[in-house]
Amino acid sequence: MVFARQAVWITGASSGIGAAMARALAAQGARLILSGRNEAALNDLAAQCANALVLPFEATDYPAAARAADMAWQHSGGIDMLVNNAGISQRSLAVDTAFEVYDRIVAVDLLAPIALTQALLPRMAARKRGRIVMVSSVAGKVGSPMRTAYSAAKFGLFGYADALRAEVAGLGLKVHVIAPGSIRTNVSRNALMADGSARGTSDKAIENGIDPDAAVRQMLNGIANDEREIIVAEGMEKQIGELRRTPDALHDQMAAVVAAGYAQKMEEGATQ
Repeated sequence: MVFARQAVWITGASSGIGAAMARALAAQGARLILSGRNEAALNDLAAQCANALVLPFEATDYPAAARAADMAWQHSGGIDMLVNNAGISQRSLAVDTAFEVYDRIVAVDLLAPIALTQALLPRMAARKRGRIVMVSSVAGKVGSPMRTAYSAAKFGLFGYADALRAEVAGLGLKVHVIAPGSIRTNVSRNALMADGSARGTSDKAIENGIDPDAAVRQMLNGIANDEREIIVAEGMEKQIGELRRTPDALHDQMAAVVAAGYAQKMEEGATQ
């Protein structure tokens, strides 16, 4: 019961991985903040989870995200774990895809989680404890056809998280990136087509994917064990993720560079 009594904020909580994670954490006695766009679905989920606060907002409404961060922090007396799970996928060839699709997916999948993390980061750093979780994808480790926008955004999450982890390791914060493969959710139905419309149908790989509850158990076990990259996939997808896994020694090396005064030296050099 690692997460008992901890305040955990989950975005994209109305369905799929987010909803499954909320139920699993509620069973452990966590205090939940549930966010997403579908307020009715969030309220239904909150009714299944004791001690849950619903904070609906559009992920790309950054001022609203900042206000939600204030409310979540004040309500809970601090956030122990932020799970940036909200996202949208893609099913279209780059040659056919309107730029507006790239704009939308990068905003939702990359900039929105960065914005929310940045809204909480100074307070978490001052408190000197907490976890930041980014839900990326195996498609964030290797470029996947018909997902150029999605892969670009999910690769970006790894880059932001890796750099952030090196910066905050000495402050007592932990940063985790989850790379799911095919999980049985509505991700394919909600994926954007070349013109920005929702696909409306699922993929065979997704329909035959890992059950969300089973996937979440792996995710939470990885977080509890302080794993920095948590790959939740099967078959070839798992092999791809493991092949592109960043070695822990490299994460440690980057954190050591920061601990040795890298940022201070850069600031001193800029003022000379």
